[in-house]
Amino acid sequence: MAVSPKATDFFAASEAGAADHELQRKLESASARHLEHFAEVRDEFTPYENERATARAIKENALGRLDELIVELTEKLTDHDCKVFFAASADEAREYIVKLATQCGARHVVKGKSMTTEEIALNPALERAGIEVLETDLGEYIVQLRGEPPSHIITPAIHLSKEDIGELFHEKFRVSYTPEPEKLTAEARTRLRESFLRADFGITGVNFAIAETGTLVVVENEGNGRMSSTIPEVFVALMGIEKVIPKLSDLPHFLEILARTATGQKLTTYTNFLRGPRADGDLDGPREMHVVIIDNGRSAMLSDPVLRESLMCIRCGACLNVCPVYRHIGGHAYRSPYPGPIGSIVSPSLIGSSTAYLPFASTLCGACKDVCPVHIDIPRILLHLRWKETSSPAPPPWPHDAHRARAGARMFARLARYPRIIRFLGHIAAVLVKPFAENGWIGSMPPPFANWTKVRDFPAPRPGHPRPANSAGKSIRNGRS
Repeated sequence: MAVSPKATDFFAASEAGAADHELQRKLESASARHLEHFAEVRDEFTPYENERATARAIKENALGRLDELIVELTEKLTDHDCKVFFAASADEAREYIVKLATQCGARHVVKGKSMTTEEIALNPALERAGIEVLETDLGEYIVQLRGEPPSHIITPAIHLSKEDIGELFHEKFRVSYTPEPEKLTAEARTRLRESFLRADFGITGVNFAIAETGTLVVVENEGNGRMSSTIPEVFVALMGIEKVIPKLSDLPHFLEILARTATGQKLTTYTNFLRGPRADGDLDGPREMHVVIIDNGRSAMLSDPVLRESLMCIRCGACLNVCPVYRHIGGHAYRSPYPGPIGSIVSPSLIGSSTAYLPFASTLCGACKDVCPVHIDIPRILLHLRWKETSSPAPPPWPHDAHRARAGARMFARLARYPRIIRFLGHIAAVLVKPFAENGWIGSMPPPFANWTKVRDFPAPRPGHPRPANSAGKSIRNGRS
């Protein structure tokens, strides 16, 4: 059976991540710090639960009449002299932006933080056209210097320590090594400021698009989004169709919960309202403003009564911070711009069938549902996508070991109806495996159980009655996780 290369990459990368204790230390430290800050700002804000419920209701309403809201938004943006382009696919969005930059004679592009540009692989396309592209969010800037994709929706460099960043700046910029965050930030700021001043083309994502007023809202902490959208002569805002909300009065409900869940702040530092290019007499702002509204699988998600709920996501990243799988293997293992629980439910639609394995990369513990600021039932959607994938006539993209394991499980289910046979087989198994057991544990087993014993021991069966499995396994016996 054919195995998806991406799925194979995921299994290899997740094994590497699980074995990287330093990576886990960094992820645990950053996630724990974030969750502590989130708990503080949530507990002191008594209307938090009401705001969650209100924000969800607004999103439900918006998705229910998304077609008319997009028409309204487009009309208002056009009235503000914006040029609006609808892209059905990632290819169309990417080609439009690259063609526009080329026609404008752009040579230096500055980008505010945008996961949607990662989704459409915009940076490599611009670079192939001979255009310099610079990420201006500090975390994105750091991973770009390392030649890596972001590893977190909100904190792109969450997998790096301040020492790692100090070494990176020392290597790339030939400056004295320092792990002090203030000095590292000052160095990045100096270099980014020079890039802003010579940029001729700016790109950002969009957090919310208000249909009533034709306003795009960009929320950020560093001022780079504001500079990317106001300094260059030509500015492009890229957004998915799900970013639209009906009214300006809806926005505060989202601002109250987004900062708290995303960064543990009461409010982010900059909330930018963008309505169009500069008018006569304005001192700043772009000469041209383009808004690219992308579908790229979102309409198909909207038509699925279960999956459509995932379009409510406001990209806060909170589900990644509580996910035991993400915190164990890191974001790069997912092989998708959208890692973690939310990535596992949106990637198959937005990135393609090469990520169809991701709904299976979850323990279904439910922590993501509990923390989600708009109450997305991620475990339910994961199960729905698993059902869709396994009920498909096409072979699913995971190794054949899984098929053997399922066949074995079905056989065991039939045998389990006969307790005497089970006890007899258990006695025979205990005798057969005795030479291979050590202190009651089996350290290595043949396929289809070989993957299991790579990272944990299997309890050796004992004659007479089954031995209770110790979930800790190897971590108790010899420190392996």
